[in-house]
Amino acid sequence: MIKKIQTLLFAMVILPLSASFAGAPVAPNPAAPQIAASSYILVDFDSGIVVAEGNPDERLPPASITKLMTSYVLFNELASGNVKLEDEVLISERAWRMVGSRSFIEVNTRVPVEALLRGMIVQSGNDAAVALAEHVAGSEEVFAQMMNQYAQKLGMYNTNYTNSTGLPDPELYTTSRDIATLAAAMIRNFPEYYRWYSEKEYTYNNITQHNRNRLLWRDETVDGLKTGHTEAAGYCLAASAKRGDMRLISVVLGTRSENVRAQETSKLLNYGFRFFESHQLYPAGHVVTQNRVWKGSEKELAIGVQQPLNVLVPRGRYENLVATSHLTTPIVAPITAGSPLGEVEIRLNNEVIATQTLVAMQDVPAGSLWRRLVDALLMLIWG
Repeated sequence: MIKKIQTLLFAMVILPLSASFAGAPVAPNPAAPQIAASSYILVDFDSGIVVAEGNPDERLPPASITKLMTSYVLFNELASGNVKLEDEVLISERAWRMVGSRSFIEVNTRVPVEALLRGMIVQSGNDAAVALAEHVAGSEEVFAQMMNQYAQKLGMYNTNYTNSTGLPDPELYTTSRDIATLAAAMIRNFPEYYRWYSEKEYTYNNITQHNRNRLLWRDETVDGLKTGHTEAAGYCLAASAKRGDMRLISVVLGTRSENVRAQETSKLLNYGFRFFESHQLYPAGHVVTQNRVWKGSEKELAIGVQQPLNVLVPRGRYENLVATSHLTTPIVAPITAGSPLGEVEIRLNNEVIATQTLVAMQDVPAGSLWRRLVDALLMLIWG
């Protein structure tokens, strides 16, 4: 367990949770491998901590990785009830004529949303992507506006979509960091649909096509996400793997072949899993500390975290972690549950690696008149 330090009124009190081995020698981790890609990133899913990166904010064409956002918009539409998996989509001539990878849907036929989604996810069907965009927004151009709105909400500030397919356009671009952000949101928010990204093949119209993500066959821990290729973009791959309780997300953009994008992704994932470990320090709702409440119906208040607090540390360094609570004092009632009262800071070798807001875990109404008067006097005496 980590050591715990609480900062109150400029005083520091060490509250050990268990034995600490901060002085124990630990072998340093090797540097991340060299990756043959124009841009790449490796991120821990639970904490969001970046394990390795190279040009992660360079704007590049994403090719069919664009379809990650296309499916993310559809998943949100399904969640809101605007679209249903069994809805029948009328296939337009424009969708039917799309070039590149196809799901082999026929013009003027009606195809269920689920079939189009799986065709787009597994087969990377451009025709399916356009049909879905037209079904949701009336046109692909309006759908691209929706894609950009979701990108902004997710904080993908170096991304701009102009179509639902990823076909070349000078104004279509994203970054490896933004793609990792989108992948994490998809895995977290839509696990029931994310499973489709692990399907190795899909059959529609009596035609079976295989998923282009070679890692689904090479590494059983890989369960997604999406490949992409155009002449301008090179060979790209956004992937995710889970080993034990630890999930990593990797993105490589601009490699020179299908084999290289799979090879470089494997190098990243294997490095992350081999030399790092992920830990949940506090689950959602965990009480981190108790503190004095003045002028309240209760004398003490439980203070904790609303969201889980996860960290990624080099393997063997977990016992070096130190938690420091910085609280706003004095705490005076009335207090409402959820009110921010400070933050907890996680340090490794004196470097901050994570922070989380600390909040009141329950309401504390104002105390009686007598309690308020007594506490006011005590606060005056003690400063």
